[in-house]
Amino acid sequence: MRRSGRTAMATTPGPLPAARPPVSRSPVCPPREVPPSVIMTPTVRQESCGRRRSCHCRPDSAAASVDPMNAQSITVIGLGRMGTALADAFLAAGHRTTVWNRTPGKADALVARGAVRAASVEDAVAAGELVVVCVLDYPAVRGLLAPVAGSLRGRVLVNLTSGSPEQARAEAAWAAEHGIGYLDGAAMTTPPGVGDSATMFLYAGSPGLLAAHRATLAVLGDPVDLGPDAGLASLHDAGLLGLMWSVFGGWLHATALAGADGVPAREFTAVATRWLRTVSWFMTEYAEQIDAGEYPGADATIDVQAAAIGHLLHAGQARGVDGRLPELHLDLMRAAVEAGHGGDSYARIIEAFRK
Repeated sequence: MRRSGRTAMATTPGPLPAARPPVSRSPVCPPREVPPSVIMTPTVRQESCGRRRSCHCRPDSAAASVDPMNAQSITVIGLGRMGTALADAFLAAGHRTTVWNRTPGKADALVARGAVRAASVEDAVAAGELVVVCVLDYPAVRGLLAPVAGSLRGRVLVNLTSGSPEQARAEAAWAAEHGIGYLDGAAMTTPPGVGDSATMFLYAGSPGLLAAHRATLAVLGDPVDLGPDAGLASLHDAGLLGLMWSVFGGWLHATALAGADGVPAREFTAVATRWLRTVSWFMTEYAEQIDAGEYPGADATIDVQAAAIGHLLHAGQARGVDGRLPELHLDLMRAAVEAGHGGDSYARIIEAFRK
């Protein structure tokens, strides 16, 4: 945040988290953390994206393997782009992987790499200790699995299908009625990120199931346990995607603003991503305020921020940049000021979303 002739905003949000992330000048893939059952060699494949490297680090087929004593029989149901990436990661790690898809041809490439093609959903379920399903929606999950519920009894079902918290809780209840272990999950990545230890896979459901299968699921990405409420993976997924879209929107608006004066998107983004680290420190501080229900404006009050956003609106108007996004922020700030909260921190605006 910058100083102007009329307003001054503090650039530090008070006490900061003890550990700050190191600043990196180039995209470097993080070290891969793997469970003890996985044998690693130093070789990893770093995918290329144009002239720049991607931080989707995935193991080469020769770079990671599971000790045969610890290999599991895994079934993957649904071979869209994400389901295919999941099955590929299990195969690359050395797990015995069975696959099924309504269109059998989608399994051809996986079968060529060692997967077993199941002729039916029932055959697929029977082949796996761990059954991973990733299809269009929850009704599709139920439609496929309800007829084979008896075969699923005693097995563990990991549902990585996108849906609502209410749907996830209903699916967990259905699984419990049929004696099926159930984990609801969310892949916080696109398919190229599957297999990257820095990628989060969120899980919620039966206590102990994630702990029992953590080593296996870790080949997909870092398994994050959200607790026994099966709806929390979908809830976090929805909230985090909303955060992503808001960040994208702000970044695109800002990139358009800078680009109007000839700043290349790549150059602006290098500065923007560094700034997001500071923004994350503000968020950490504001989270404490939100949990406490108190919003001291020790760093920068809403009054000050409402004045500062005027500079952004003016710059955008002068350059013909659409101002709807910052105008929304200003509307929220003005409402807080009019309600008598102008001296509070920006975190106070959460109350507008709670109505």
